[in-house]
Amino acid sequence: MIYTDRAAAGRALGAELTHLRASVPLVLGLPRGGVPVAAGVRDVIGGELDIMLVRKLGVPWQPELAMGAIGEDGTRVLNRDVLEHISVAPREFADIEHAERVELERRRAVWRGDRAPIPLAGRIVVLVDDGMATGATVVVACRVARMRDPARLVVAVPVSSTEAVTRVATECDELVCPSIPESLGGVGTAYRDFHQLADDEVTALLR
Repeated sequence: MIYTDRAAAGRALGAELTHLRASVPLVLGLPRGGVPVAAGVRDVIGGELDIMLVRKLGVPWQPELAMGAIGEDGTRVLNRDVLEHISVAPREFADIEHAERVELERRRAVWRGDRAPIPLAGRIVVLVDDGMATGATVVVACRVARMRDPARLVVAVPVSSTEAVTRVATECDELVCPSIPESLGGVGTAYRDFHQLADDEVTALLR
């Protein structure tokens, strides 16, 4: 399945999520690429649109592997399975967390300004990205979201590898993905237009 762009992918994904319409869901896009997809989903199923700001705390020599993750308001989750099998000095961990908090705060200032995040507690939350290759970022986003006590957590992506679907399915209550190719060369291969979004494009969608 090839999508024209992220907005079109979001509308196609929304068609798979119409069973959530009556719940007035909170649709959260993972910046940057997940935001236009989330906006397309919200156009179809209604509800509210916001962003889920998370930063992965990557292992220094293997950044894709998450030692943990941070979210807004000081939220932090640790991946004990990884930490038990690596040796990272406390100071090195602290330096990585500090650097990621600086970037998270920059993004918060650009995309939220003074606006507070919409509370997740008691809501049907739909976490949206433009695709999953390894699923690592979505996993940590799910764990941060769980700490905010949603009533139900749904992950929705237009395309994913089989590996990522298996990994993420255990982190959420429902996973929706219309396209799971046998071999995913990269998320971008599922789109005709997969340009790198600028900060102002995300800001415009959130407004």
